[in-house]
Amino acid sequence: MKKILFMWMLLFVFSAYKEVKPAYKIYDIQGKESDYSQLLKKAKEADIILFGELHDNPICHWLQLELTKDLIEIKKNNLILGAEMFEADDQIALNEYLQGKISDKTFKDEVKLWSNYKTDYKPLIEAAKNNHLNFIATNIPRRYANMVYSKGIEKLDSIDTEAKKWISPLPMKYDGNLKTYKEIFESAGGHGGENLPKSQAIKDATMAYFILKNWSKTKTFIHYNGSYHSNYHEGIEWYLKQEKPDLKVFTIGSTEQPDIDTLATEVMGLGDFIICTPQSMTKTQ
Repeated sequence: MKKILFMWMLLFVFSAYKEVKPAYKIYDIQGKESDYSQLLKKAKEADIILFGELHDNPICHWLQLELTKDLIEIKKNNLILGAEMFEADDQIALNEYLQGKISDKTFKDEVKLWSNYKTDYKPLIEAAKNNHLNFIATNIPRRYANMVYSKGIEKLDSIDTEAKKWISPLPMKYDGNLKTYKEIFESAGGHGGENLPKSQAIKDATMAYFILKNWSKTKTFIHYNGSYHSNYHEGIEWYLKQEKPDLKVFTIGSTEQPDIDTLATEVMGLGDFIICTPQSMTKTQ
């Protein structure tokens, strides 16, 4: 009788577990399940935080905002925000909005905003504005990244001297053997040659450049970017470490899986912590 009762209890627990559908799980770099409190503990010790998102994933955007709010509470005015989603030539307009000099409408008319700005990035901008924090537009103007892809990195030598203020200093260091750049090259079947991964690298180099330009030893800089820009401690982090090898960089990677109960082997090491969400998660674009 006891054995039968025990088996019924196991069946009940298993059935109840199967009805639980977590929206996400957090794993550490070795693929061991962790939690937000551990992620926050590590994040607050970093010089630079690279939050690698999936651009259309609502869980990533929600966690970005929650982490930012918690860091504001901890760091106060020693926190700097920045993002791939804003191009360096829009910095003046961004500053004017943060300082209350221009309206929300003027800001949206003047700045090149992503289609999901209102739901996903505006809350971060408002967090900076409401707490009198700097928000840095770190990305290269897209026309110059496109120029690298279509005409080669050398073409950037010919742009106006004033325009060069909006990109990483030239010549750009580049390592085509980095895993992320090799994957970009191979996934395109060689189409575009080295121009394709180099157009990615100039983005990474420029973002790293503006992060370092605006960071100081007393500050923590949280940067929001596509996960592929910081996966496996490459991309932006590689460029940061070229300039400051001792910099404490903390990376958050993001991935989607059909089943999130166990982290897939191939994405272990994606970041110091990895946010894993179901592939069926609602998209924001």
